[in-house]
Amino acid sequence: MGVKHTLDALGLLCPLPVLKARKRLKDLAVGDELEVLADDPAAIIDVPHFCAEAGHELVETRETDNHQIYVIRKS
Repeated sequence: MGVKHTLDALGLLCPLPVLKARKRLKDLAVGDELEVLADDPAAIIDVPHFCAEAGHELVETRETDNHQIYVIRKS
């Protein structure tokens, strides 16, 4: 497991959480993990789709009371 980074995308609507995650992942090393915090309902569909399309691994998805947390491992 690589270094873990966090992206706060709370309050951002589709497609911004995914666009910001893509930009942030570009600067990370292969194997690093990006934890994305999002409260956009569309992120539940968008983040897994982005990972599948870009070839990154969606390591974890979990929900809190008011947002979702996605952990993406850069491939």
